[in-house]
Amino acid sequence: MKHIPIIPVPIEEAELALFEERRKIYPRSQTGWFSSWRWVLVLFTQALFYGTAWLNWNDRQAVLFDLVARKFYIFGLVLWPQDFIYLAVLLVISALSLFLFTAIAGRVFCGYACPQTVYTEIFLWIEHKIEGERNARMKLDALPMTARKFSLKFIKHFIWIVLALWTGFTFVGYFTPIRELAIEVGSFTLGPWETFWFLFYGFATYGNAGWMREQVCKYMCPYARFQSAMFDKDTLIVTYDTARGDPRGSRNKKIDHKSQGMGDCVDCGICVQVCPTGIDIRQGLQYECIACGACIDGCDQVMDKMGYERGLIRYTTEHALTRKLDDKAMWKRVFRMRTLIYGGLLGCIILVAAVSLAMHTPLKVDVIKDRGMPKITEAGAIENVYRLQVMNTQESARHYSVAVEGAAGAVIVNPANLEVGSASTKAFPVRVRVPANVLASGSNRIRFVVKDIETPEVTVIEKAVFTVPR
Repeated sequence: MKHIPIIPVPIEEAELALFEERRKIYPRSQTGWFSSWRWVLVLFTQALFYGTAWLNWNDRQAVLFDLVARKFYIFGLVLWPQDFIYLAVLLVISALSLFLFTAIAGRVFCGYACPQTVYTEIFLWIEHKIEGERNARMKLDALPMTARKFSLKFIKHFIWIVLALWTGFTFVGYFTPIRELAIEVGSFTLGPWETFWFLFYGFATYGNAGWMREQVCKYMCPYARFQSAMFDKDTLIVTYDTARGDPRGSRNKKIDHKSQGMGDCVDCGICVQVCPTGIDIRQGLQYECIACGACIDGCDQVMDKMGYERGLIRYTTEHALTRKLDDKAMWKRVFRMRTLIYGGLLGCIILVAAVSLAMHTPLKVDVIKDRGMPKITEAGAIENVYRLQVMNTQESARHYSVAVEGAAGAVIVNPANLEVGSASTKAFPVRVRVPANVLASGSNRIRFVVKDIETPEVTVIEKAVFTVPR
């Protein structure tokens, strides 16, 4: 048998074959229509996040997820664990919205509203203001450590950390009243779980937006991996028009480039320099693309300087490019049956959820029958004992009346008027007495009717079982 020699592979070569070292990306700042919209959404989402936690409603925090008391306050709405169905509906709405927006315009959520994109944009803006434009940042990083470089880096990271900690503080402020939390932070009396989440969320913000940046989108976000399953040839994506742009190359804008057999692309590389994930959109659609439109703004500025028509890089569909469709025909195909179905389902679910919340009864009642044997009174009547768990979801104390239906002559022996504090639950023992020979032996169905005395339309009917000894 012929011996085949084994050639050893150096460890360094094996590592290079298996692992690609990260190349730091220095996005170039740019202005334009898409950049402006991105900043509008950055300001809107952050005003919503940082500001909502400080709003008051009925002498309490407007939005508060009180896990200890198991109550979720959302402005005038108080939700309890029994309202878990609304969380499920919210998840379904989020999933369908993701399907709809992706089918229409690809990763548009990633490019404009994803927290990773938003905070990366903010951190990059801080970096740009302190260290300078793209070339200045590249030169600064290439220099050895000097007093100037150290001071610039220190100031940048200090502002990053302050912003990250403020973000962590605000996040925890949605689960602990934020004004109380501010006092605890100031007096160094934070609880253990509050301290953990405050520091953890702040560290995650600092690490993801300041250091990892595009690595989160490329390697950690699962959406980047399965987005292609939601795309088709009528999905709007950021696309380079190869037929118009190639062959590309630099030229003097005074010459007739078409007579020289050249395309509109001047091969300036601006589209690559402004990309936050560092890809070249001219190589076709890549999973790293977050559809932020930065390359469109950069390319349009170059086209304006050269006197060429805008749109060499633009939002379009594969069918629009290959079939030379005009805008009207393209948009007609964008809103196709698939997106109409997604939109119809989403609209129906939102409508049903809104109606359900509008008709939400601010009273919940659970009836638990006592396990003891029924009692027979001296007059021969039969008595069963129950425990009524009454939950008042309104933010004012309420008075309720209790009545029994389903058995002739049934009465409640103990007082039938109940008082429950605002947004709280209270248990009441209730003794129900039924005359002898009214009900058959065994289990009989009865109903408890709990009614708000001040607002009679708020009524809950709960079924129960009345036991008659054999």
